Amino acid sequence: VAEHAGGAAARSVAWCGGTEPRRGPRTAIKAAGAVVTAAAAAATMNIEKDCGVPDFCLTDEVSEAALLANMKLRHSKERIYTFIGSVCIAVNPYKDLKNTGPEVIDKYRGRYIYENPPHVFAVVDESYRNMTRNKTDVCIVISGESGAGKTEASKIVMKYISAVSGNSAEVNRVKDRLLGSNPVLEAFGNAKTNRNDNSSRFGKYMDINFDYKADPIGGPIPHYLLEKSRVPHQAPGERNFHHLYQLMEGPDNDLSGKPQHAPNPHR
Repeated sequence: VAEHAGGAAARSVAWCGGTEPRRGPRTAIKAAGAVVTAAAAAATMNIEKDCGVPDFCLTDEVSEAALLANMKLRHSKERIYTFIGSVCIAVNPYKDLKNTGPEVIDKYRGRYIYENPPHVFAVVDESYRNMTRNKTDVCIVISGESGAGKTEASKIVMKYISAVSGNSAEVNRVKDRLLGSNPVLEAFGNAKTNRNDNSSRFGKYMDINFDYKADPIGGPIPHYLLEKSRVPHQAPGERNFHHLYQLMEGPDNDLSGKPQHAPNPHR
């Protein structure tokens, strides 16, 4: 735990949603003096019965076929998120569903993960409240195949943290830095592949540091693993990293047409 400039402890956070595991419809979750039963939460989230089951833990049949059928039904109804306990599964809709705006953020702010339909916001809010309530580090892990939506999910996490934390000038400056880092990371780490025009060819571990008021004060990236083999060679139909083409497009004709250094035959 790092020390803040004012002497107060600053919490270090990288992103993995978590809450107490559910063991059945009678499980009770007690927090802040309130008791919420999973059965009551299921009734709250099960209003739209034609959209499938929002939490797969509440189904009678537990099998891969049942899981895929439920996710297919929910995806057809534009319900791209499905919970399995505290894990949120997202299926890429390949279009903007307009489900991350300010009104949606307000809907999930300060709510338990069971009170609203599945969403990345629910996982982030639960993690953020666990951090502030328990004074401990939390982590959100985002994983999936190429094109699954990992980059968008990380942006949603950052967007929610930015919306629910403080609004002082210094905090807003840090927020702008954190949000503005995404296009830079994508330029240097994303490339066109045969499966995805904007595929992230890197993995990163990002810490979001918070002060004692739960406001972000920094966001170092201690680990950034890049697919270096893409620099000298790309598979047929694929491209190098975006920043190479942006660099060649950006300068004027004099700069782009003349090498600035003599070529090295050994490179």
